[in-house]
Amino acid sequence: MSMKKLELYVHIPFCEKKCEYCDFLSFAADDSEKRAYVAQLTEEIRAQGENYRDYLVSSIFIGGGTPTTLSGIWILEIMNTIRESFIVATDAEITIECNPGTLSKSKIMHIKKAGINRISFGLQSSVEKELEALGRIHTYKDFLQSYQLAREFGFTNINVDLMSGLPYQTVDSYKTTLKRVCELRPEHISAYSLIIEPDTPFFDKYGSEEGKALLPDENVDREMYALTKDILKEHGYERYEISNYAKPGRECKHNIGYWTGVSYLGLGVGASGYVMNRRFHVEGDYKKYMNIKMQQDIMPLYCDIEELDKKANMEEFMFLGLRLTRGVSRHEFNEKFGIDMFELYDRQIKRNIMLNLMEYNSPYLRLTDKGLDLSNMVMSDFLLD
Repeated sequence: MSMKKLELYVHIPFCEKKCEYCDFLSFAADDSEKRAYVAQLTEEIRAQGENYRDYLVSSIFIGGGTPTTLSGIWILEIMNTIRESFIVATDAEITIECNPGTLSKSKIMHIKKAGINRISFGLQSSVEKELEALGRIHTYKDFLQSYQLAREFGFTNINVDLMSGLPYQTVDSYKTTLKRVCELRPEHISAYSLIIEPDTPFFDKYGSEEGKALLPDENVDREMYALTKDILKEHGYERYEISNYAKPGRECKHNIGYWTGVSYLGLGVGASGYVMNRRFHVEGDYKKYMNIKMQQDIMPLYCDIEELDKKANMEEFMFLGLRLTRGVSRHEFNEKFGIDMFELYDRQIKRNIMLNLMEYNSPYLRLTDKGLDLSNMVMSDFLLD
């Protein structure tokens, strides 16, 4: 009997310095705090592993924060504990997020030894003034050194994160960043527009109408968006999701799992999960998390549990799956929910096809290029009343 598929997300909340636009659960800490967290996290991993003996882990994503602020030995300890506690597929994609400047030869040797086979670099921009405005601790030179180090140690699956719509950014400076990164030939590039989140220093600076005037305007932002598609396509990157581009066959398996409804388990403070039609979040208060006694009955670990009914699952199937450029499968929807997608969403599908926002190429219903540009509007159409 085949095992059920499971993805793992491991949250490391530590950063050297919190970026001014960031609203993730992250903060600076000393080595004693990091050591204590790793001890608690590995206890959680062991406790959780007892509950997932009939699952095969297909991918692991170690995110943050900046996981590479941990010592290489601690990263290896976390991965060894995962392999002892879960059944991990031999071909599992295992990613670690890395901020440039936090890698050393010793650390990357431990990362390699841990079986991690994919690195995701948070570059954001290659222009120093833009990096300073974001509050990043690295320079473009730091990124190049870290990138080359990863290549020297045999990493053949690298992602680079980029951002547009930044303070001081122009179309030309963004074009420079795109071309510089393409010349390095990473296997994957994620390109996002800056979002000004509440309760961040950026919101205080740029959240008002006066502050927004300091950012690229809507027309410039739209031009950057178009540039991303055009330049990456010229360099052989295929767009497979709204914000993600890859060389053929190098799409991020972990993220595709999120968008196609694969079960995933969040490990670590504030992490989220989705298993057996149930969404849940690990305790997000750091002090409370650190005081939880880990055991097989992990219910005290969670602060938020939501049971998804059939309606909610159908909605998620649509607005998560439509993020992928291939779209959603009519056959898979019908098989999973026992109802024809084109009957349930008859009005929405006909309307969006008529507006050239969607197209149907059996068995996939997908967004057109125009639909991808207006994806939030189109996806909201598939929320059931």
